[in-house]
Amino acid sequence: MPYLSRIRINPLRAESRKLLAGPRALHAAVQGGIPGLPAEERTLWRLDADNPHRPHLFVLTTDKPDWTHLVEQAGWPDADGEHYAVRDYTPLLQQLATGRSFAFRLTANPVQNTSRPDKPTPRQQQRIDAGERRSFRLGHRTAAAQLNWFLTRTARWGFDIPTAPHLDDTRNSDGEPPREVRITTRQRRAFGKGSLSTKEAQVVMNAVTFEGHLRITDPALLTERLLTGIGPSKAYGCGLLTLAPLPEGA
Repeated sequence: MPYLSRIRINPLRAESRKLLAGPRALHAAVQGGIPGLPAEERTLWRLDADNPHRPHLFVLTTDKPDWTHLVEQAGWPDADGEHYAVRDYTPLLQQLATGRSFAFRLTANPVQNTSRPDKPTPRQQQRIDAGERRSFRLGHRTAAAQLNWFLTRTARWGFDIPTAPHLDDTRNSDGEPPREVRITTRQRRAFGKGSLSTKEAQVVMNAVTFEGHLRITDPALLTERLLTGIGPSKAYGCGLLTLAPLPEGA
């Protein structure tokens, strides 16, 4: 049974600052709240810091978690209020139906595969010179490319993005009407991988948050994406798609 959790983070605490600054540290903290073995547990998480004074951590787990350690280390352990909430995800999944619309949020790492990078690193150049045929995974860097990556893949994820009625008089560079989606944050992250400190051992990613409205075209495909995530870098806070019912008439 899947569970969706929301945990309040206190950004003024020393431990919180370490977690907020490092995807590897936050991933380890997330794994610490799950009773099963990491290799057996399918976990997605996303840090929402719209309000930097009250960031929230969202986590999707297969087993029911316990976030007491996060509250003690990075929350308000002695304060009033709900420190974290854990909800059964099944009722939302049961609402998915073709044609139904939801508000959504997704933080993803838009990437492309190419055999000829424009500016290869020394290691990549060595592989090219050696005649390796394996392609390289490179991140999209511009907002336009990142948005195009998202819009050209929604069909395989079980939904589409409706046009924006209030922007009907505007067209993009391809002459297409604007869609009900926007990029709210774009952040390039670079951090060490494991205990190695060399440049080649670094993880470099572009975390992009998309928000808007979606319309379901294939409930089964969408369910799969909700539970398994979208795109790469899932261990580092990317891939979690969340939905919220739209108000009547929206």
